[in-house]
Amino acid sequence: MRDTAPVRGHLPDENPGFVGRRTELERISAALAEHRLVTVTGVGGVGKTRLALRAAHRAADRYPDGAWWTDLTPLDGDRLLIALVADSVDLSDHTPGMASTGLCRRLADDRLLLALDSCEHLAEPCARLVTELLAAAPGLTVLATSRRPLGVEGEHVIALDPLPPAGQDALELLRRAAGEDFPAAGPAGEICVRLEGIPLALELAAAQIRLQGADAVRDQLGSRFDAPPGTRFDLLAHTERVWPSRHQTLRSAIGWSHELSAPLERLLWARLSVFRGPFDLASATGVCVGGPLNRATLPEALAGLVRASVVRPADAAGRHRMLDTIREYGATWLDRTGETGRVADRHAAHFRGLARRAESEWHGARQLRWYRTVDAHHTDLRTALDRLLRTDPDGALDLVGSVAFAWSCRGRLREARDGLEQALLLSDARGRVRARALWALGVTLVLQGEFGPAQDVSERCAREARHAEYSGPADPEYDGARDPGGGRDRPGELTLDAAALAGLLALTTGRPMAAHVVVGHVLDAARGGPADSAARLRCHLVRVFALTGLGRLGEARERALDLRARCQELDEHWTRTALEYQLALTGLLEGDPAAASGHARAMLEGTRSLGAILGVALGLDVLATALAAAGDGERAADVSGTGEAYWRSTGQPRRGLPGLRALHEKYTDTVRASIGDPVYEEIFGRALTGLPQDGLDRALRGPRQG
Repeated sequence: MRDTAPVRGHLPDENPGFVGRRTELERISAALAEHRLVTVTGVGGVGKTRLALRAAHRAADRYPDGAWWTDLTPLDGDRLLIALVADSVDLSDHTPGMASTGLCRRLADDRLLLALDSCEHLAEPCARLVTELLAAAPGLTVLATSRRPLGVEGEHVIALDPLPPAGQDALELLRRAAGEDFPAAGPAGEICVRLEGIPLALELAAAQIRLQGADAVRDQLGSRFDAPPGTRFDLLAHTERVWPSRHQTLRSAIGWSHELSAPLERLLWARLSVFRGPFDLASATGVCVGGPLNRATLPEALAGLVRASVVRPADAAGRHRMLDTIREYGATWLDRTGETGRVADRHAAHFRGLARRAESEWHGARQLRWYRTVDAHHTDLRTALDRLLRTDPDGALDLVGSVAFAWSCRGRLREARDGLEQALLLSDARGRVRARALWALGVTLVLQGEFGPAQDVSERCAREARHAEYSGPADPEYDGARDPGGGRDRPGELTLDAAALAGLLALTTGRPMAAHVVVGHVLDAARGGPADSAARLRCHLVRVFALTGLGRLGEARERALDLRARCQELDEHWTRTALEYQLALTGLLEGDPAAASGHARAMLEGTRSLGAILGVALGLDVLATALAAAGDGERAADVSGTGEAYWRSTGQPRRGLPGLRALHEKYTDTVRASIGDPVYEEIFGRALTGLPQDGLDRALRGPRQG
């Protein structure tokens, strides 16, 4: 039954410091039962996010298709709004049409709760998107947080006030944050009243209590908050951002924390405001050093901001973050110092460098580490790309060309395509940087099924590669370091990748001979072994698939096993995973479903570690076909239903190589007949509507074949 099934969706873990709000939680719970859009409003720091998250956790089991959380604070503009929401509901959107089409299709038949946190800076775009989604998905309920209502018809607004200043909840929050059990009568109670029960202000005060004691904090707040309004930290009282009168207390509390910070801590606070997402010590150092804030002094300044609760403590991966209200304050100080542009440029340069290192180390033992690094820093890579598109289009082309392939592997095809097309349009750069970007765009278009545009980009990529390697000026970084054993009289890495793209396009459009010829011609002329570079590996991979498509199965299997061994020596993951898919397909074509199942499971383990949803969908299809070929109808139905769930999360109908599609249909018809259509459909439907990750776990159980 639905009520006993595990809950789908994704919600962040709740903050263990949540206190009170029983009445507000009941109001939200009742509102969600009656309204399709509920917006929690209130000033910054009042606790909207915590309350909405607690309410979403409490309501999650009402929604058979899950409760899903989207944090909008990383966005600076609405261009990637739909992509972020799609990503948050596990839609790895590979569709080429309108940006919202895939998202509407993903949600159309589901009963789910979508939480949109921090909508205030995107209120109008959020309103348009919510209106479209609610019209397309009758079973959708939206819970939003914003400093102001969205203004959508049917919106139910719940205004959130601070905690009662003299009540137990405010005192309990201060106690938990400070780690002390204060009596109600005394300095702690006075602090709660002074700070009007605003949760963020109480947390900042708690940090100072840990450093100075409650009496000292009470006295400082008294002297500061009793001062005339004209002297109370009026830094943020701009005409373009008028803070409500009840927000003056929070503004003063942040200003007070700022004043108590050491000079280097204040400088770091301002510079850290350029980060839109989580940051680690290495990134903070790369972006924020300069002047008195150097590599030796920055760690202690960061530790001081953590102690003061200005920066959140590092998570298990070593990443910190700032709340948006505190970041806004730092950004205003940065603007006052005249450093905004300079620090934004350093931020862009740092992440451009990170992107280039990730690309240069893609081939080898650090591939998976860099792949995950690019994913972890995705928000700030996008921020850096947006900055470079405005200030340095050639740099933007370099950055996006370095990470677009990783983005596409992760399922962020829309973002990869958007960034590549913008940078290619704005940049006049020629040579390696342009050829690499065209190659990445071509791969993205193929994965979206846009074969016509992909053909045009493939031809442009080949021309640019020839220009760079034979006509253009020598690139010392490329010619020597990136083309081992090559020379300007032979195909280099750019030509190899252009050939791999042309071969990939030929394979996916059912022309294995063309794929074999194009990569074979270039590989025969190039120097070096199959695993000497990523481009060579890609060409050899295309050749293996072409041989399979041509029916030369023994040769294809032999080459695939050799390449897989080389990848294992390198600890290379992406090509190895693709080779397991080819070996599974070869096993099916040779009538060995047991071997095919083993290779399919190895592929699935690899694609799961890479977070490649399209690869998981393809792997489940080949595994389902192998199970059906072995006569295991019930497990084939289960895996096939899970595969359909993953295909739906890509926004595309089932795809794959033509040979596999034919085998899948053939063996599925056979097992349907053997176990009966009703049984097959029941198992298939149960897997389709269950948790996809549970279905994937079931699919991975079984004997591994080498």
